[in-house]
Amino acid sequence: MSGHYPPGISRVSEVNWDNWDVEERDTLLFVVKGGEVLLIRKKRGLGAGNINGPGGHIETGETPLQAAVREVQEELCITPLNVEARGELCFHSDDFPRIVAYVFVATDYTGTPTETEEAIPHWFTFDAVPYGQMWADDKFWLPTVLHGRSVYGRFVFTGQTLLDHEVRFEG
Repeated sequence: MSGHYPPGISRVSEVNWDNWDVEERDTLLFVVKGGEVLLIRKKRGLGAGNINGPGGHIETGETPLQAAVREVQEELCITPLNVEARGELCFHSDDFPRIVAYVFVATDYTGTPTETEEAIPHWFTFDAVPYGQMWADDKFWLPTVLHGRSVYGRFVFTGQTLLDHEVRFEG
């Protein structure tokens, strides 16, 4: 990893967020409809095997919104509609790139959610989201986002273990 952070950071307060080096810009997009959310089981990449929202890397020249829509099209063969920005998450780790993830919610889509090489689609009611099969940070912010608020969060991980977090909500 590049950057100038000493190994072993375990607290959000130990990271100099004002000069934080983002190594990767990603998106997460949650399709919500009728009290349910469309999630995926990732088949490859960071977090393979986990349940997550569809999303991925922002390519050169793309806006976060464009990337979020493209990733959902690639991973699920649907086009999300009525997409709204719902926040920003910063992930610091010694084990994987320092990531900023832009969070979006869509309230409709065209097409049929379809399994691809990257993902298996699954619908869950809001009260049955399988947080035990997801990244450890999700339970601290996703329920609130699913109910219409925006999130701004900072998280410190080692591997897939969440060491510390700081989250605020708006709206």
